[in-house]
Amino acid sequence: MRRFLVAAALLGGCAVTPPPAATPTAVPMVAAVAETDPVDTAADAADDPAIWRNRRNPAASLVIGTDKKAGIHVYDLSGKRLSFTPAARLNNVDLREIGGRVIAAASDRADEAQAHVALFTLDTVAKKLVPIGRYPVGAGEAYGMCLWTRKADKALFGFVVMKDGRIDQVSIDTSGATPVVRTVRSMKVASQAEGCVVDDRTGLLYVAEEDVGLWRFAADPAAPVGGTPIARVDGRTLVADAEGLALAPAGRDGGYLVASSQGDNAYTLYRLPGVTYAGRFRIGGGAIDGTSETDGIDLIPGNFGPNYRKGLMVAQDGDNAPDTQNFKYVSWAEVLKALRLK
Repeated sequence: MRRFLVAAALLGGCAVTPPPAATPTAVPMVAAVAETDPVDTAADAADDPAIWRNRRNPAASLVIGTDKKAGIHVYDLSGKRLSFTPAARLNNVDLREIGGRVIAAASDRADEAQAHVALFTLDTVAKKLVPIGRYPVGAGEAYGMCLWTRKADKALFGFVVMKDGRIDQVSIDTSGATPVVRTVRSMKVASQAEGCVVDDRTGLLYVAEEDVGLWRFAADPAAPVGGTPIARVDGRTLVADAEGLALAPAGRDGGYLVASSQGDNAYTLYRLPGVTYAGRFRIGGGAIDGTSETDGIDLIPGNFGPNYRKGLMVAQDGDNAPDTQNFKYVSWAEVLKALRLK
């Protein structure tokens, strides 16, 4: 534990150089293009989205989103809810295409003493999630969840971020009649964490420790378990809580890492591979209401049809009054334009 406490104390010396203090008028606004139907349950319910891109027909892509009090939804690109699968207390969700199927994995908090991973198959024709099963991981409350496909052998791994900062890496083998989910190693940050994302190109795992900052780990199970601090919660570029993480990859190792700066209702971009500060924005200013207190985000570059020629970003909206919470869709091209980035 001492290693992580010392590293956290040194976050102020990491590579990110904060610009002058951000103010509400200095942060560009990007209007939402669409929003999903609200979730059915009230208060803090909607949490985390994941995007499936239909390569043959990008405009027919799907978005899935958790309602952590009821289950998991599937939406189209207009935001219309297409299906709902009941499940108790799913928090974060991610997906990968593997073995000819789209596998979705969610952190399952139904048992706060014993973490589980809930697995689903995304039926892209019927546009619904089909449950596969719940699988125990380790002691603790499952909070964050992200997936990684290892480039060398296409093996699927998941990272379950426990509420206390432990990160359990699990191998997920869906090749047989019954999936096998096995914990292969554990890592740790010193305090509460949730958001995570893995870069399949580089095999790097990024984790958000909510009140401290962002960490980078090697995703391979044979790698050392120590993490590297890469960006700190400084109250200016990144405001606690640091929540959802997403990637916009470009080229071999470039692109952007995006973090939900929940404390000031903004989103912070870091340029890869060096994780240097690139700017920040808010969602709002259009016909659709903006976002606030965002938990989970997802982002995929590429063509998603006329409204999202360069990519789609989806963000949870923590205050969608007078309706219940939902998810907002944003054009990635408009984000880059607002921040004068390429």
